[in-house]
Amino acid sequence: MPSTRSWVKALAGQIPMTAELYQNLFARERLPADGFDLNRLKGHLPSWTAAVADVRRSVEKVEPKRVVVFGYLHWWLEYATALALMLAAQGHEVTLAFLPYRRWTDEVTEFDVRRQRTYIQRVLAQAAPVLEYQDLSAVRLRGLPEALEQSLKQLSHTDVQYTLQREDVNLQEGSSDEALFTLRLRRNRTAAAGIFELLNKGSFDAIVIPNGSILEFGSVYRTARHLGVPSITYEFGEQSGRMWLSQNDEVMRQDTKALWDARGSIPLADAERDELHSLLQARRGGKTWGNFGRQWQSGESHGAMGVRQVLGLDPDRPVVLLATNVVGDSLALNRQIFTDGMSDWLEHTVKYFAERSDAQLVVRVHPGELLGAGHPSIEIVYSSLPEMPEHVIVVPPESEINTYDLIELAHLGLVYTTTTGLEMALNGVPVITAGQTHYRGKGFTDDPLSLEEYLNLIGSRLAEPLGRRLEENQVNLAWRYAHRFFFEYPFRFPWHLLQFWDDIASHPLEEVIQSARVKPYLETLKVFTGEPINWLKHGNE
Repeated sequence: MPSTRSWVKALAGQIPMTAELYQNLFARERLPADGFDLNRLKGHLPSWTAAVADVRRSVEKVEPKRVVVFGYLHWWLEYATALALMLAAQGHEVTLAFLPYRRWTDEVTEFDVRRQRTYIQRVLAQAAPVLEYQDLSAVRLRGLPEALEQSLKQLSHTDVQYTLQREDVNLQEGSSDEALFTLRLRRNRTAAAGIFELLNKGSFDAIVIPNGSILEFGSVYRTARHLGVPSITYEFGEQSGRMWLSQNDEVMRQDTKALWDARGSIPLADAERDELHSLLQARRGGKTWGNFGRQWQSGESHGAMGVRQVLGLDPDRPVVLLATNVVGDSLALNRQIFTDGMSDWLEHTVKYFAERSDAQLVVRVHPGELLGAGHPSIEIVYSSLPEMPEHVIVVPPESEINTYDLIELAHLGLVYTTTTGLEMALNGVPVITAGQTHYRGKGFTDDPLSLEEYLNLIGSRLAEPLGRRLEENQVNLAWRYAHRFFFEYPFRFPWHLLQFWDDIASHPLEEVIQSARVKPYLETLKVFTGEPINWLKHGNE
């Protein structure tokens, strides 16, 4: 039975202006129980706004574009606000669209939603001279087009997978998964209705959305595409000072086709090859390199022979290296080609190798699963093979075994979408892709379209002599592609999401927007307004 406090809040949430008055009169500096803190943003906005207003008076006249920038969850809202101000400083008319929810998994009372909305609006009001803002949750939910409604249902299913980090979900009525699906669908509909109304109010040149594949980010993206509004999605990889961008596509799909069409036929210069070689050596040694901030290996390299001894691998049988993705990661969800997902692919593959004692399968579980997985890859393997054969070996995510030593041993590589497949090809290892990964179809991997073709390809590769490697032209192609992906696909931008406030301290917005400092980011800012990407020029910068 609900408490008196809960009952009062529920009632107050239905009475107009009660939450707004309470927040403004009695709780100005206090957040609702389910609210988030924007105090750092609040402290910076007066200076940021003044700087933008000053720059706008002196900026070289450009044709102003009408741009919507979407922010949701406090870390993305902070980032989106700074990005929106960067665009405003260029003379564009920018609307910052937001949602007031703290988490995507929890129910929130209408009273607290309205309090949080009021709090956010009061913070953003400081930027009102240069920026408009709109809460998408304040729009009354109305009927959505049927095609969009079906798309949101599919998205909400993905949200459940992403949240629980498992691909097999139970949406039967009364289950906890079904409850989460219902919440996600309601929230996605709310976001869709809000952005639908906003975009229909006027003619916008572009909308800028983080990620675009999951949660309300996906809902806003799908609605914008339904309406035909040019949509730019962005995300962050391992490099500081860089971001990934995509126009009219989900950036997490990392579609490099246009870049490859423009730059794929151009051989690598010696300096480019040396640059890539240095990066790969650092990754193998578990070191950071340049502006690549992620440490990819926790274990030192002890060479192929050392790993062979540790794992007890037979030198007379081929070693097949299967590298997993994190189950439920947005880089792997909805990338299936001939299976029901990564988990299903893993299950089919280990069952196939259970009958192939003439080969040795090493399953290298992604280290990212150390952060948690609702359906761990190890569990998938062991549930598929209750009687684990000696020639199937699982290397857990916490293992100190260096993946690059395994690559050196491998006769064949099997991947879903992980970048490890690209790195295997760089080392001459034949690779079979099973998911829609960015390097699939680029000329140096085997890319089956059916499960039968996939298994037949494995059989063909296993029949090849030990030590067989890719043709030299394929290895060269892989090196060329890897440089394009690691060094040319990202776009320059001063702040990374994961260390946003540290980057703001070293690259203050007030300084970055000045004409002498903004030049490295002008291409990125133009892409955000919907101008097409010139990949040939971008690749030469």
